[in-house]
Amino acid sequence: MLTERQELILKTIIKDFTQNQEPVGSKTVMNQLPIKVSSATIRNEMATLEDNGLIEKTHSSSGRVPSTEGYRYYLDHLVEPLELPKSVYDKIVYQLDRPFHQVNEIVQEAAKILSDLTNYTAFAEGPENHGVTVTGFRIVPLSSRQVMAILVTSDGNVQNQVYALPHHIHGEEIEKAVRLINDNLVGRTLKEITPALLESLTSKHLVSGHATELIDLLQDVVKNAASEQMYVDGQLNLLNNTTGENVRDIRSLYELMGQDSWVSNLMSCGSDGDEFPIQVRLGSEMPNDLLKNYSLLTAEYNVGDHGKGTIALLGPTNMPYSQMIGLMDYFRNELAKKLLDYYGRFQ
Repeated sequence: MLTERQELILKTIIKDFTQNQEPVGSKTVMNQLPIKVSSATIRNEMATLEDNGLIEKTHSSSGRVPSTEGYRYYLDHLVEPLELPKSVYDKIVYQLDRPFHQVNEIVQEAAKILSDLTNYTAFAEGPENHGVTVTGFRIVPLSSRQVMAILVTSDGNVQNQVYALPHHIHGEEIEKAVRLINDNLVGRTLKEITPALLESLTSKHLVSGHATELIDLLQDVVKNAASEQMYVDGQLNLLNNTTGENVRDIRSLYELMGQDSWVSNLMSCGSDGDEFPIQVRLGSEMPNDLLKNYSLLTAEYNVGDHGKGTIALLGPTNMPYSQMIGLMDYFRNELAKKLLDYYGRFQ
């Protein structure tokens, strides 16, 4: 552990570097410290911090910048969430206080709000849907060979998907499949509707040669409805943290963000059961070298019986952590309130 004075110096260096993006010298630290210390003493303490790997010297200046280890120490021991201007809180409440027709609309809007407020890349994952049940199913003909499958669930979500039907399938087969679903699956949770259950039902009640195609259609609709929705906003903000040398890396990272599995893995790397509501992972602590110059802030929100979800921010390592942690903590609570209010409409 560092001494109190060393912690003050490290905190000052991080604060100044975050604001100015320039290496910090001993005179700058001396002018900003809340205690009176000589420049020589500060230089000695900075040398100790450098020996401990918490700050490092740049090639172009005698000043110092925080290292990854320095940021880690700061985040573990020194960071204090800051209250944001009232205008920021008012904007969050205002943008969430509008009519939404589905849970996914609220979660998608959450990612957009976070990205707009921070100019970082934001992620929002919807709450778990273990208790969500099927309330209705329809198949609507669009053409001679195309239909739209519509699945409605107890949380008000409507899953729409268009399918091409195999040749020679008859309308009565489709109608029988729809009756089968509504008679046997309405009231069941999405998690209960497994492939084995669908195969069992169709094998008993659908004996046509197209039973397999209908099973596949049903499985696809239910799978998409049961999947936890993930939204990303502000991908272009990655360019704010780029130089001519790493444009290729940015392009690769941008492409990865289009992969749901990669984004889910990224979000889960910030959830390790820690006691703090906001988790921060630095680039070296994340599973991809493309993220080495970034930090990921993740926060879990809780909507009671309806489950938990996650929001996250991906930004540069030298982001203003105090402000961002304060923002995330407030936002996760407001998002939970909005979702609870939405769910209340269906009770």
